[in-house]
Amino acid sequence: MSELIVVLAVVVAIAAAVRSTWSPCGLSMLSTITPMGERGRGRRFSVTAAWFIVGAVMGGLTLGLGAAALAALVSVAGPSVAMALGLASVAAWITAGSDLNVVGRQFPNHPRQVNEQWLDRYRAWVYGAGFGWQIGVGVATYIMTAAVYLVVVLAALTASPLVALAICGFFGLVRGLAILLTARITTPVRLRAFHRRFTALAEPVRIAVIAVQLLVACIAAAAVWGVVAAAVSLVVVVVMVSMARRTSTRPVRDAGVAVAG
Repeated sequence: MSELIVVLAVVVAIAAAVRSTWSPCGLSMLSTITPMGERGRGRRFSVTAAWFIVGAVMGGLTLGLGAAALAALVSVAGPSVAMALGLASVAAWITAGSDLNVVGRQFPNHPRQVNEQWLDRYRAWVYGAGFGWQIGVGVATYIMTAAVYLVVVLAALTASPLVALAICGFFGLVRGLAILLTARITTPVRLRAFHRRFTALAEPVRIAVIAVQLLVACIAAAAVWGVVAAAVSLVVVVVMVSMARRTSTRPVRDAGVAVAG
């Protein structure tokens, strides 16, 4: 197992989890579970948030079961560290290219939101843990960045099922902890102010996550092929960004309709 791949996987897990907090329809868990909203439903935010975080971790571990199975297969295949890092670099280039939309096509984004009818039908621990699981598993609702796929690939390339499981569980934890950002939203004024700031951060965070993927690709390539690879990687970055700018003017296909958002 390469310690570098583990480190890169953890960094990507954080980036992917942060980016996944946003939603293309403008609504997310940060609009749904707040102290103000829970008070209106006769529930306590602290209890719902705790169940949400537990559910998110469980969701991440569920994703981790798939990654762990892949890691077991990688372990059996027994690739060298250099080969694993090379594959990590290629995977990061591909996912970054998807987020940049360099060829006008992207990975599936699974256009679905959680069902908000749960809020009126079920107890706080049910919708808290249920929403958390769907958020933490990473692929049950809108996939905001291809970095989510990269998390699974890098976790598998560790060739350790336990490490792969832990990495995905950590992804779920970071996703779940995002709910604490709403802990001080107790009035409509605070809610509006929060969402203005949150919306303004969407594009900078998107760019930052793409940058993380490109950096991971460059680091993994340099670790395998040296300084020359690093120089070539910088050229590839410039080309990909240039292609992304050209394709950004093309029509974008409909992302789909949320189930309940």
